[in-house]
Amino acid sequence: MGDRRSLPVPDGLEGERLDAALARLFGFSRTRAAELIAAGEVLVDGAVPAKSDRVHAGAWLDVTIPPPPAAPMPVAEPVPGMTILYEDDDVVVVSKPIGVAAHPTVGWTGPTVIGGLLGGGHRVSTSGAAERQGIVHRLDANTTGVMVVAKSERAYTHLKRAFKERTVDKRYHALVQGHMDPLRGTVDAPIDRHPSGDGRFAVVAGGKDSVTHYDTIEAFRAASLLDIKLETGRTHQIRVHMAALRHPCVGDLLYGADPTLAARLGVRRQWLHAVSLSFEHPATGEWMTFTSDYPDDLGRALEILGDEG
Repeated sequence: MGDRRSLPVPDGLEGERLDAALARLFGFSRTRAAELIAAGEVLVDGAVPAKSDRVHAGAWLDVTIPPPPAAPMPVAEPVPGMTILYEDDDVVVVSKPIGVAAHPTVGWTGPTVIGGLLGGGHRVSTSGAAERQGIVHRLDANTTGVMVVAKSERAYTHLKRAFKERTVDKRYHALVQGHMDPLRGTVDAPIDRHPSGDGRFAVVAGGKDSVTHYDTIEAFRAASLLDIKLETGRTHQIRVHMAALRHPCVGDLLYGADPTLAARLGVRRQWLHAVSLSFEHPATGEWMTFTSDYPDDLGRALEILGDEG
């Protein structure tokens, strides 16, 4: 049974398209709004509307939002290329390869970190949603590098709080197009879903606070290698912020990267790697740092750039 909402159209939405008005009112994409309208889940003053209808202040909306589909459970099977950097009774730290998500989602049927750990006989915390137990932070499926997973309940609680309170040090290296000006800086710009509803995120007024610090490590002719520290951990944060500066990550075609440069460098995904992760151990209090070397595809791209002088 869905969540039924009944409310009048606010004055501020006078004249908006219905799909856009629903997206603003309920915080989902226009695509999702259009799907609800097409499914007959939306009435305006008791009548079935079209998504392009213009709404009027005071008109009565009746909207039924079906529950989201349940995420699939993780498949316990080894993940080739995923290496264990450290493990004890509380945490396991891995270097995640390309093409691996942190945990299953409705739209992901490929390998996952949690499935790989379970398939390798590693215990994980039972805290969290069933499909993501032990997961305290995530990397995009095609972003490689260091991740920590909680094995004990105390570790899960401690690490979730640490990520929320921003006491974890997360460092990434990103190869971006062009040259940064200034060479070192901070991007403080809110992020939310892109208004198009196509799965992208964007800098959006009123979005979630998002802060990215960057510093240029090396500048090549066509690109720059950056060291990046995150204060916040929004979905696609680095990718969105770099694209907003008009310096998208090399290979990140979703956010406007040049496909010609990516092809020349042999990069078939965003050049982005979680190079290090530091946190306070949940049991001992020791400050621990773990690092991950560049995968072969990212390393080769830098070699090509270096050879070009």
